[in-house]
Amino acid sequence: MILRAFRYLGQHTLRYLAVLGYASRMFGIVLCAIPRLGRRLRLVMDQLYFVGNHSLLIIAVSGLFVGFVLGLQGYYTLNKYGSEQALGLLVALSLVRELGPVVTALLFAGRAGTSLTAEIGLMRAGEQLAAMEMMAVNPLSRILAPRLCAGIIAMPLLAAVFSAAGIFGGYLVGVGLIGVDTGAFWSQMQAGIDVTGDVGNGVLKSVVFGVAVTFIALFQGYEAKPTPEGVARATTRTVVLASLTVLGLDFLLTALMFH
Repeated sequence: MILRAFRYLGQHTLRYLAVLGYASRMFGIVLCAIPRLGRRLRLVMDQLYFVGNHSLLIIAVSGLFVGFVLGLQGYYTLNKYGSEQALGLLVALSLVRELGPVVTALLFAGRAGTSLTAEIGLMRAGEQLAAMEMMAVNPLSRILAPRLCAGIIAMPLLAAVFSAAGIFGGYLVGVGLIGVDTGAFWSQMQAGIDVTGDVGNGVLKSVVFGVAVTFIALFQGYEAKPTPEGVARATTRTVVLASLTVLGLDFLLTALMFH
């Protein structure tokens, strides 16, 4: 019984290590193909519109409502200590450092990530990828590289939109609804936000999340079984793996940046 358990554990460990090695090799190939996209900027622009512009509305609306909640919760918390004038700083720091990159990445995984997985998976099921290989066209550089590049570019921009909408939502609630002083709201934010330490680290997080989420979506679609059930399972795995990866990377990056 014990030997059977060890055998089962060893087999699954070796299988996961093989998948990890294969994914790492594919990531290296796709990453090396990105600099050659200068001659195919149209491909990148089309994918940037697909993954970025189509996700803009849900990102902006979500950021606005998150700002509403931060404004209410932050005011009731700070009011206990007589520091409600620092509401703007609380809202901005929460969004720029953590909630902006993290929530944007989670929403991006649910909206754009699943679309990328389904698209690549349907290409696999329709044998379009095999046809490209038969014509000596590498699908990793022709299909996956433009989408990965678009995801890397789109994520920081979407995170900035999320943070801006959240700050505006916190302003509407704090100043317009509760009555916090307008000058104190903006001056505390301006004095307390460090461009390099806070905004720069938030941008770096969003870039890392963009790489991770986009590649997970592309890999799951590329390796999906060419059946409707296979594409559906690959789409589900994209959301689960991307969400867990974002949360794990957020902890590691936060520990490194703000130690």
